[in-house]
Amino acid sequence: MNHILDQDIKYLPGVGPRRKEILSKELGIKTYGDLLEYYPYKYVDRSKIYHIDELSDDMPFVQLKGKILGFDEYAMGVRQKRIVAHFSDGHGVVDLVWFHGTQYVYKKYKINTEYVIFGKPSIFGGRFQFTHPDIDQADQLELSSMGMQPYYITTDKMKKVGLTSRSIEKLTKTLIEKISYQPLSETLPPFIIQSLHLISRDSAFHLVHYPHDTKEMQQARLRIKFEELFYVQLNILRYANERKKKYQGYIFQHIGTQFHYFYNHNLPFTLTNAQKKVMHEIRNDMKTGKQMNRLLQGDVGSGKTLVALMSMLIAIDNGYQTCIMAPTEILAEQHLITIRNFLKDMNIRVELLTSIIKGKKRQKVLQGLASGEIQILVGTHSIIENQVVFLHPGLAVID
Repeated sequence: MNHILDQDIKYLPGVGPRRKEILSKELGIKTYGDLLEYYPYKYVDRSKIYHIDELSDDMPFVQLKGKILGFDEYAMGVRQKRIVAHFSDGHGVVDLVWFHGTQYVYKKYKINTEYVIFGKPSIFGGRFQFTHPDIDQADQLELSSMGMQPYYITTDKMKKVGLTSRSIEKLTKTLIEKISYQPLSETLPPFIIQSLHLISRDSAFHLVHYPHDTKEMQQARLRIKFEELFYVQLNILRYANERKKKYQGYIFQHIGTQFHYFYNHNLPFTLTNAQKKVMHEIRNDMKTGKQMNRLLQGDVGSGKTLVALMSMLIAIDNGYQTCIMAPTEILAEQHLITIRNFLKDMNIRVELLTSIIKGKKRQKVLQGLASGEIQILVGTHSIIENQVVFLHPGLAVID
């Protein structure tokens, strides 16, 4: 059944070639599946009907049920006019205002027909008004089944051709009705769904667009977010396992004099339990002969640079060169100062390579790398240029 989600969006009733072009350019919606995954950015409760005498100007969106008493027109310059409909529910009168679409308004809305209007109230001339409200005939609207109305982000170009949030809502409703005859296939195994108390994939896509209450909306969002992150993580694990099988790393068999000297004489403070834990994990990775790819995460000032430096010292003790790449020249220079201070009085050559290192100084750094004399290189993306050649590269740190 999922093949229907690959169907061209132009074949959905209400779209067609022209709307398809706009949806594709503005929102990247080209298929049924793209529309189904274009989620609302907010919801408004449509289950409650207010009375006009309950309104206040600080209310967000409300709906009223009543009749149009009459229309007035007000000139607004050359060939422009404002249409005002006077609307009453028996508890007061409000104005419904349109600044364009004159013929449509007169053709669509009739005096003494009962409507449900929905919009944001504001005060103008001492009376509440609704500008360009949503209007439905009362006998065609089942408020008990509406629940929370979804709102979708649309662009100015879309609004100019009548593709509003309400239009997207109607298209989405048409799509959900179209695919409701056969549930969407499940993508998660039952033991995950049951153990985490997740709703089905089919229910999630329906409820994320048309929840009856906040609980249903949260359940739908949780399911969709979990599935997306689950498969991102699964893909990362797959990629990491493939790399382990495909690429061999170096074996750093021992911890030598440089590491021990630093630990016993230069270490400015006792390592935290978290730092000790991650150093043990890194050390175990380094002994496997498999290429290590590790993310070290921590708050500012938590000691990530120190952990990186101690890992580089292990590589140096095993005869390899190391580097640390920073996103900016300023940060690279800060790393250089920090590392040199940490390694004070130790026979380890640390150099900087950024775009501002030029001429003879740059050539000297390149020669030191090629000969193996430089053990730690600090820099920006300059260190991954083709002319930068290490004699024995063993460990790279990316900040």
